[in-house]
Amino acid sequence: MLKLRTHIFVLALAGLLSISTACDALSELAIQTSDDPAQEIEKSLATQDANGNVFWTLYATVLNEDVYARKTPNTNSEEVLRLAKDVHYTAIGRSEDKLWIQILVPEDNTELWLPKNSVSLSGEVEKLASVSDKMLPKTVSTATSTIESSPTSIPSNTSTSTATITMTNTAIPTTLVPATFTPQPTATNTLPPTATLEPTSTYTPAPTATAIPPTTAPVPTTAPVLTTGNFELGGQVSDFRAPDTMKSAGMTWVKRQVKWHPGEAASGHFGAITDAHGKGFKILLSVLGSPDQSYPHNFDEYARFAGELAGAGADAIEVWNEMNIDREWASGSISPSSYTNLLQKAHTSIKTYNSGTMVISGAPAPTGYFGGCHPHGCDDAPYISGMVAAGGLNYLDCVGIHYNEGIMPPSATSGDPRGASGHYTRYYQSMVDTYYNAIGGARPLCFTEIGYLSGEEWGTLPPAFLWQPPYNLTTAQHAQYLADAVRISRVQGKVRLFIIFNVDFTHWSDDPQAGFAMIRPGGNCPSCGPLQAAMSGN
Repeated sequence: MLKLRTHIFVLALAGLLSISTACDALSELAIQTSDDPAQEIEKSLATQDANGNVFWTLYATVLNEDVYARKTPNTNSEEVLRLAKDVHYTAIGRSEDKLWIQILVPEDNTELWLPKNSVSLSGEVEKLASVSDKMLPKTVSTATSTIESSPTSIPSNTSTSTATITMTNTAIPTTLVPATFTPQPTATNTLPPTATLEPTSTYTPAPTATAIPPTTAPVPTTAPVLTTGNFELGGQVSDFRAPDTMKSAGMTWVKRQVKWHPGEAASGHFGAITDAHGKGFKILLSVLGSPDQSYPHNFDEYARFAGELAGAGADAIEVWNEMNIDREWASGSISPSSYTNLLQKAHTSIKTYNSGTMVISGAPAPTGYFGGCHPHGCDDAPYISGMVAAGGLNYLDCVGIHYNEGIMPPSATSGDPRGASGHYTRYYQSMVDTYYNAIGGARPLCFTEIGYLSGEEWGTLPPAFLWQPPYNLTTAQHAQYLADAVRISRVQGKVRLFIIFNVDFTHWSDDPQAGFAMIRPGGNCPSCGPLQAAMSGN
């Protein structure tokens, strides 16, 4: 998780927010452009009713076995489907009393209901539209607790007579950053275990953060930036309010996200480029669209938009984001070769407008959830291999990579306490080696999101992000791990660009963006000193 990683996203990304691992613009609503990180972490779709009320599409994760979806929000209603634990569904509404969640079953677009305490939502329940009782069908009481399988039932993955859905074509959470929450691998899937059920009848405010007093000398406001070879450091920002703090950490790059829409002129985003250059930074723009825009007939239009950004002086452009999952690319058409077609067109346009703009391939969401590569979703390792096989290395300067789930030191290659502890996404070094080996070392890697999560100031973390109680990492570990990862990257020479997720996000909810931030709730930056030392070769 993530999603969070100029944030110009549509308020719509599905997965890390009231975020984003960094999305900033309200797209569907066209309400306004904003740098609110909450828009990216949740990565949800906003809609507006006739009265101007804004509601969201969230994601509901089934918490237990033997959860039944019903026709109406009532325990006497007919049980239609038995759902499997850890499966994700699109949540599209709630009952007026907030005790029931309406989900969409993707196979046939059936709208069914689940008890609120049987799922974990990607955002606050109040963000879902309330479905009035008057809009619901009459409840048909039934004494049957399961339904018998039949040729017309949704296929079951079990041998029982109860129809059980275990879907792989629904959106999955990713670890943020931004831009995405990363599903956690286990023996059967990669989603993180949920420790407890959420309360059902009342809304519990997020815990208040308590600032951790600095334990080191104050960081100077300016510091020389020393790099090895071409390695450079930067950070993803929400409002870019602390450029001097970023410089003191040795950063020379800033990352913003841009939401593209067919027919839109790129000129509306030129200000982000001017702002970055005026503050003395190079700028990486992560340019992405909505899943329903990820079809080949839109590729030329996307390429034109990206080219115009390059012409305006963008120093690097990331072509799309986490396109291996259906939160970012249309389910049924996820394909490394299709993406390579887009990458080729974007590369040609970008280099035509500005040959000096670095082209970075979109970073996939790190996951082993799909067990391979399929049209409804693709694990990141085979996705990278498929992109290489399709000729993708001819159309990029750097290969995008995300890493946001680490709880072990960057030098560690074993010992992660979670399930599937040997999976490469658990460790910094195995992530780097997996990608670098897949491309045969032919191009450098660019971390467009890399971060570590600490909930120390809050004393806890949301269940989906609690990988190591009580709050994953201390703030001291958070700072040290970032610096150690930078130090390793500079020495090894495999990484060209290192963008930290994130610098200044303050949002905290089911997706704890603020826990990834360098600037902590008290306003201090524990990681700035260690990062500056790492960039100076110490």
